[in-house]
Parts: sequence; C-alpha cells; structure tokens
Amino acid sequence: MNTDSDESPGPLTPAIPPAPLLQVCLNGARGAGDSAAVPMTPEAMAESAARAVAAGAAEVHVHPKTPCGQDSVSGRVVAEALAAIRAAVDVPVGVTTGAWAEPDPVRRVERVRSWSVLPDLASVNWHEPGAEEVAAALLERGVRVEAGVWSGTAGARLLAASPLAPRVARVLVEVVDADPATAPDTARALLADPALASVRAPLLLHGEDGGAWPVLELAVALGLDTRVGLEDTLLLPDGAPARSNAELVTAARRMRATGTAAHRGAG
Repeated sequence: MNTDSDESPGPLTPAIPPAPLLQVCLNGARGAGDSAAVPMTPEAMAESAARAVAAGAAEVHVHPKTPCGQDSVSGRVVAEALAAIRAAVDVPVGVTTGAWAEPDPVRRVERVRSWSVLPDLASVNWHEPGAEEVAAALLERGVRVEAGVWSGTAGARLLAASPLAPRVARVLVEVVDADPATAPDTARALLADPALASVRAPLLLHGEDGGAWPVLELAVALGLDTRVGLEDTLLLPDGAPARSNAELVTAARRMRATGTAAHRGAG
C-alpha cells in the first residue's frame, strides 16, 4: 500500500471549549423550617437530585444529614446519602466537610478516613481550622477536593500558601455578601485577589441568599462554572419562593441562555 499522499489535510477545526459547569447544591445547612422544599432524608435528596439533573445540573453537592436534620460527616450518614443519590443520578456527587458538621478538626479527619463509601468530590473551606489536614485525608483516599475560598476570610491567602494548592480540583469562590447591591463587587474583588490568581485550578463562582442571583449572573457573564440550589437561595430571580431545586436550575439555565439581566422576573 502506498502510504504517501499528495492530499494535504483539511483545515483544523478549532477546539470548542466545554460549556461552564452548573452544579446543584441541594440543601446546605438549611432545614425543613427554612422551606418544605429542602431535602432532608436520603430519599428526598435522591429525588431532588434526579429532578435537578433532568433540569440541566451536571453535578450534585449535598450535605448529608442525621435523622434529626443536622449536617454530618459520619461514615454511616454519608454512605446512606451517597447510595441513594447515586441510585438516582449518574453525575459526580460531592459532599461538605464544613466545620459545623464536625467542629473538632482531628475528629473530622478521622471521620473522612472512616468513610466506607466515597464521594466523587468534597468541599473544604480553607479558612477553617484543620482544612489542610482534611484535604490531605481526602486526597489520600482519592476524593477530589473543592477548595472553598470565602469572601471576607483569609482563605485565598491560606490556599495559595498551601502545598496542596496544586492538587485541588477546583476553587469554590464563595461570596458570603448577601446584599444584592454589593455582592457582585465583592465577587470581583475576590476574583482579583492575587493570591487566588496564583492558584492554578478552575473556579466555580457562587453567592448566597440576596447575592445568589447577582453573583450567578456575573459568573455567566465571565464564563465561569457556577452553582444554584436551595443551599444558596430559597427564592427564584423574581423573588417568588422556589418549589424545588429543579426550578432553581431551570431559572439558572434560562439566565445562561438569555444573558445578563434577562433573569430578572424569570420564574
């Protein structure tokens, strides 16, 4: 066979960058008293996750909860939540390791090392005591780490100085300014922090409560990964109470499709 060819290859098609990720955050530290829509049991988490993924979420973040509704990092509670959600969806599932779920840093590490069922990812808030040790335990077990960097904390500086910074899967840029008028500027300031810029990892930008939709709008404008769900906001962009995580995901996807302020009044 003649392997020579006079034909020149056609023009190369430019690679199309992947669309920004939309993660759903199912519940957070909220409880049933905040909204009846907040999923509290593994079964409710699974159902909510399935509907959110059907609505367009590409990843799930969840706070496993005890029967009395408290966030937990115990092996049994984490395993039950993960088993239920994974039976309902086929996307990556991440969990919290927030200090409120286990205040003792040493105990938190022990909990992570005892997990019999592993999440795909786990968020670690880098300003919390023991963050680096928790992240190291997760990485040792093959769990990808989302490094939470909150506005108003030293998280960005601490992460930049950490030897684990090159190993985090992404940085959760978390804007805790809940004022819709100032949250976008707070987000811009955090994104411009030289310490954060020195961390070579993808960014996922999100806000909370009154700042959730303005910050999500900014993430869309900047082409960044983002998230939405009942952890971050209980309201739709028009101020109406959200009836489900799927409803919030649908509103976020509508914003991504229509651009800037088109989300005002969506629902």
